[in-house]
Amino acid sequence: MTEAFEHGGGVRSLRVPIPDNPLGHTLVYVVDTDRGPVLIDTGWDDPGAWDTLVRGLTACGTSVGEIHGVVVTHHHPDHHGLSGRVREASGGWIAMHAADTAVVRRTREAAPERWLAYMTDKLAAAGAPEEHLAPLRAARPRALPGLSPALPDRDIAPGELLDLPGRRLRAIWTPGHTPGHVCLHLEEDHPAHLPGRGRLFSGDHLLPGISPHIGLYEDPDDTTVTDPLGDYLDSLERVGRLAPAEVLPAHQHAFPHAVDRVRELLAHHQSRLTGLLALLREPLTPWQLAERMEWNRPWRRIPHGSRTIAVSEAEAHLRRLVKLGHAEALPGSEPARYVAV
Repeated sequence: MTEAFEHGGGVRSLRVPIPDNPLGHTLVYVVDTDRGPVLIDTGWDDPGAWDTLVRGLTACGTSVGEIHGVVVTHHHPDHHGLSGRVREASGGWIAMHAADTAVVRRTREAAPERWLAYMTDKLAAAGAPEEHLAPLRAARPRALPGLSPALPDRDIAPGELLDLPGRRLRAIWTPGHTPGHVCLHLEEDHPAHLPGRGRLFSGDHLLPGISPHIGLYEDPDDTTVTDPLGDYLDSLERVGRLAPAEVLPAHQHAFPHAVDRVRELLAHHQSRLTGLLALLREPLTPWQLAERMEWNRPWRRIPHGSRTIAVSEAEAHLRRLVKLGHAEALPGSEPARYVAV
């Protein structure tokens, strides 16, 4: 039987599975409004996930056909994947921040082989060895999850009260995990009267036991030099100032003490930056830096796809150090090597 968890005050959550992923599931929130339920995220586009979502909505006393709209915290396929199918079944709208809508649009327009070539070139520039690049060079272009996401109908403007009749749900722009990530602040009294200011649907921005992945914003057609880690740290402080009574994240479980968790994450990234500067006493490529960083398991046990993600995270930290003037690329090095200054 599908678990539908009651959070009180017209809010429930459903555990929608993510196939073959250690995260296990996405928490999809069902928020009652005067015009019918609104979903916050939808889960991965997979038949089993769809069946779980449909059963979960039935357990909540509603159905997919009654959904008024979908608010997407960010464009990743474990959040946005089923949005299009929900819209088809219900006629409801999909809302997303414009920065992530732009990613969705470019993703739909770029052929799979364009993405493969882009990732291969980026990894080569980061110093990836040929044994890591070879499977990408040999891969056949195919339809992959997340490469044909639904285009949203509405933009979410930072600071706006969303059009949810009978509710006060305000969008908080929190870039970092993605350029258009949003948290959603339910500006209503906590149903259990916990101290703090309402509840926060935090997507992947603030999780109780995981530091969200902060990598480069991947886009084959955008050459902007971004600073995702700087964006994330600024966004964390913004959420800390809200001081919500409870956080309702997209993974793991709901939790109080948001301010304490924000402090932990700020300290974690500061410690990581300090550690990377120590590693950069010798010139290193982003790949070499990733090999030496501390992960949740030894580098030799990290699978191919996760190594690609780890290198992106190393590059995001390097971008931050360079922007702060603490590191620089060695002129003429290819692939680029970085050193502390």
